[in-house]
Amino acid sequence: MQSLASASLSLLVESPEECQSRTAVAPLERMKILLQVQNPHNIKYNGTIQGLKYIWRTEGFRGLFKGNGTNCARIVPNSAVKFFSYEQASKGILHLYQQQTGNEDAQLTPVLRLGAGACAGIIAMSATYPMDMVRGRITVQTEKSPYQYRGMFHALTTVLKEEGPRALYKGWLPSVIGVVPYVGLNFAVYESLKDWLIKSRPFGLVQDSELSVTTRLACGAAAGTIGQTVAYPLDVIRRRMQMTGWSHAASVITGDGRGKVPLEYTGMIDAFRKTVRHEGFGALYKGLVPNSVKVVPSIALAFVSYEMVKDILGVEIRISD
Repeated sequence: MQSLASASLSLLVESPEECQSRTAVAPLERMKILLQVQNPHNIKYNGTIQGLKYIWRTEGFRGLFKGNGTNCARIVPNSAVKFFSYEQASKGILHLYQQQTGNEDAQLTPVLRLGAGACAGIIAMSATYPMDMVRGRITVQTEKSPYQYRGMFHALTTVLKEEGPRALYKGWLPSVIGVVPYVGLNFAVYESLKDWLIKSRPFGLVQDSELSVTTRLACGAAAGTIGQTVAYPLDVIRRRMQMTGWSHAASVITGDGRGKVPLEYTGMIDAFRKTVRHEGFGALYKGLVPNSVKVVPSIALAFVSYEMVKDILGVEIRISD
């Protein structure tokens, strides 16, 4: 019941904050996706600052926030499912671990936390993946695109009608694989850093068993940096696979060298192979800079606000429990 209460609190309290934070960094999110799928033979965006200026000049202020509405709608169920799943998975894994070791006082190890975080990420991502897929397409389309999605529901119904239900899960496999290092490392690094700081108290940073908000923010930032850097190439491949088969795509998506014909991928490995072959290894990290600017503080705030809200409202189970 406490875990259910925690998830409900996350949905009611954290989701509005998530939507506000996502809206604040929406231009960076759109810039990241455009850089990820940009045709290397038809360069429009040479970097974050130049790209944002180009969007402002060609699409106006609203262009900076294209796709943000769908992203906010996705965050509400995603956040609740993720944190609820993490606490349930942690309890289940800890119970099995205690039974296996015969030690009722055993605690979760970093590897077990990694597993619990990965389970939570996969469940949450899978539940909301169709919304993420159409959000990517809405974000990529420009004013010059030959066809326009009018919104999330129009995009969902159009993709279903023209490409079939399987199209809503294009890029799902690299997303699942990427969840393991991304969400798993986020939780594992965050919790492990907290435990280490409390037990070792380096440089006098910790005076008692409770970490300050600033210290917890630093733990969250470190977790976000490590997780997103390791998993980023899979995110690039995910976005490129989402664009395949879209006959109305603008020429901004990655092409075959002629600038208009989008590459077709037979699967994740084929997408990796073609991306590296045509554009080099560095293409797997396109858009990393704007992504880092928005992701690292976002993850840090998400962890801290979640624990603080539960403390204020008296929910005893913490993420680390």
